[in-house]
Amino acid sequence: MRHLAILCVRNEAAFLLEWLAHHRAVGFTDFLVFSNDCQDGTDTMLDRLETLGHLTHVPNDGPYDKGGIQFTALKAAAKHPLTRQADWILPLDVDEFVNIHTGDHTLSALHAALPDATAITLTWRLFGFSGQVRYQDTPVTDTFTRCAPAVMHWPWRAAMFKTLYKNDGTYRKPGVHRPRDPDDAKLSDARWFDSHGRALPPQFRTARIFSTYGRDNYGLAQLNHYPLGAAESYVLKAARGRAVHEADTLGLDYWVERNFNTDTDTSISSLAPARNSALAQLKSDETLAQLHENAVKWRKARFLDLMQDEPYRALFGRLMMTPPSQPIPLNAARFLTHHANLGRQNARN
Repeated sequence: MRHLAILCVRNEAAFLLEWLAHHRAVGFTDFLVFSNDCQDGTDTMLDRLETLGHLTHVPNDGPYDKGGIQFTALKAAAKHPLTRQADWILPLDVDEFVNIHTGDHTLSALHAALPDATAITLTWRLFGFSGQVRYQDTPVTDTFTRCAPAVMHWPWRAAMFKTLYKNDGTYRKPGVHRPRDPDDAKLSDARWFDSHGRALPPQFRTARIFSTYGRDNYGLAQLNHYPLGAAESYVLKAARGRAVHEADTLGLDYWVERNFNTDTDTSISSLAPARNSALAQLKSDETLAQLHENAVKWRKARFLDLMQDEPYRALFGRLMMTPPSQPIPLNAARFLTHHANLGRQNARN
């Protein structure tokens, strides 16, 4: 089967080779990558990777749909030949790594565990900064091993998922978290399962972007999400802006809601040997190796530049004073959920 990963990147060249090597090891056969407004050589690296046959690169230079840069890319992806040829599709971000717990830890093993599934929700597991202040050129999945507990009651975004879905015509367009534009005539045949192996109710076919929280959703697989990185990397991310909502600024609130370091999870290391082999093969190309080194130097220089700007210097200082997030007790989670629901009701009224 052909498994397609769709990716949007900007200034991510220092992390791109690891991400690609890992997902090759997981079992993805095709990669459709969109880039925009890169200063660190990401676009040049993608061109080289395309020349070597590792992926397909599409510059996403605008103009952009009202939904923003990532939505514009996904609309273009819906029309791309690679998407039409794929058997299964999964849109991802460069800070998301598929982590399969069953069998040989590949997509084939996941399909074998869920043979009736036409859509599988891969729930985020949030990984905090693991005490890493300085950016280092080391694999993300080896460096950041501290994470949120398996059972979370709040924040609800800890249960958000990305959807690996069968490209059988039930959905005509990929979406950020779930496939879009369903064919109503085919929806009744859709079979959604979560990454714990549970069949999901019908509302998941057309709605929902988060799993049921307050329970373990990771029995068969999870999506390791590294939204922060080291503290230095987070400052660069704040300066870059968000992929979905580019105008939204990233501050201390984004950091606190995602900086969970209470548990340790090294399960993704099961694929480290295969990843290392794929990564070594990529870096054996002198051009790719040099582009990677240039990107690492760019990140370090960019951080120093941002430290000349008081807002980013202040943000970095606040990060250093913020303790790691702790799980919110169940009664507090219910209180927060109740008031969040009240706020949504008031907004509708």
